[in-house]
Amino acid sequence: MNSLLAEHRSQLLQALPKFSDLPILIVGDVILDEFIWGRVDRISPEAPVPVVEVTRESVHLGGAANVAANLAALGAEPLLVGVVGDDEARPRLCRQLELQGIASNGLLSEPDRRTSVKTRIIAHHQQVCRADRESRRPLSSETRMSLLEAFRERLPRSQAVLLSDYAKGVLADPLPVQLASDARELEKFVALDPKNRDFSIYRGVSAITPNQREAEAASGLSISDETSLRAAAVRLRQQTKASQVLITRGEEGMVLLDQDQLYPIPTMAREVFDVTGAGDTVIALFTLGVAAGLSPPAAAVLANLAAGIVVGKLGTAAVTRQELEQALG
Repeated sequence: MNSLLAEHRSQLLQALPKFSDLPILIVGDVILDEFIWGRVDRISPEAPVPVVEVTRESVHLGGAANVAANLAALGAEPLLVGVVGDDEARPRLCRQLELQGIASNGLLSEPDRRTSVKTRIIAHHQQVCRADRESRRPLSSETRMSLLEAFRERLPRSQAVLLSDYAKGVLADPLPVQLASDARELEKFVALDPKNRDFSIYRGVSAITPNQREAEAASGLSISDETSLRAAAVRLRQQTKASQVLITRGEEGMVLLDQDQLYPIPTMAREVFDVTGAGDTVIALFTLGVAAGLSPPAAAVLANLAAGIVVGKLGTAAVTRQELEQALG
């Protein structure tokens, strides 16, 4: 157990029971993740590609829906708002939400829009390829107003707001600023997982959680050491006015800029099988931790611990309270 985790261990253990039934409002791009599992024994005679003999298939929640799944797995109450198409993927997505106890009445349908579906082919514990079916255009003005209405209806009873941007059009400018403004009026903590290179469209959020590549692109700085890391985080804070900037760095762990203090947090991952959805776990745990009363550094340590667990699983996955207790114990 690293020193930062040891320092916060007691505080984290006390916070876990507070997650139960904690309402967190999630807005963003919901995705249906399909997995086709199989094995490869030969190369196709038609082209130099592997032939995957399919052994099974599975369906999981992705994007903002996976964030909701992470919250539900820890006993919290996800209040999910998003936009899907009126197509065959919608009932499949709603069914997966219902199986995990997540209400689907916050999903709006937009005519002529496709529900985002990512299909991954996995063989011998490795991803062979991925096929995406989706629409990335911004929402119509009518759908955007309906989404705002659904958001405002759920906002008063939520303990925090989480915005999950996967660049599928739901959180296009100017919606993030409007959502953050509404939340701030009610003094709600707002965390955002970004995809747009222009972070100024996220002005007004409380915290932002880019990965290192996204942080470099948005700040215009190459991150190579602690000095450049701090400079990039400070620039992102200036662009967004966020109090916290949490940059995830893969095998390097993550770093949190909280006010003017920089907290390097080393990775807790022992084995990395699949990083799919790891960012969803990070923002879910960070937001949930803050909502439960943890300080931002303690919440970041918890998010880092959870990410270390989830990357050891194959496919889109969530972490459970029991797994966190075992890791802390």
